[in-house]
Amino acid sequence: MLDDFKTKWEIHENWQLMFPILGLLGLGFSTFRLALALTSSYNILFTILLALILFFALIKFTLFLIKKLEHKWIVDQRWEMIRIFIVFAITGSSSMFVGRPFIAFLGITKENLNPILYWVLFIIIGLIFYQILLVLFGWLFGQFKFFWEFEKKMLRRFGLGKFID
Repeated sequence: MLDDFKTKWEIHENWQLMFPILGLLGLGFSTFRLALALTSSYNILFTILLALILFFALIKFTLFLIKKLEHKWIVDQRWEMIRIFIVFAITGSSSMFVGRPFIAFLGITKENLNPILYWVLFIIIGLIFYQILLVLFGWLFGQFKFFWEFEKKMLRRFGLGKFID
């Protein structure tokens, strides 16, 4: 069974199993936290059941996305798609964790600014940190080339291609 998994995902070295395991653990933790937030006043067994349902639904969705994107994104081995998804997940969460204190440091709060303007600024600041962190985490996970090309394409779509070329 493990050999079939390794063959399907083009895993040649045992250390490469770290990424599917890390992905499953991260997805499991996230679904449990989401289920806990949705069912905080219910029995823990109900929360666990909801977490399992969410886990399997998100696994199916993730595998669907990988299947759709594996021909679009050029990677050497199929398991690298998991690594790319992990980088996107970490970057999305981290950009908000970094953006929130930064916007507070600037003295911008919901109380002293129109809430709509606050959220627009919050999203813009989060997006700026997202761009920076995407390349940083891509480099840390050994996918700098992929994420640098991805970043250049994204910045061109924002109309900032003249700063890159």
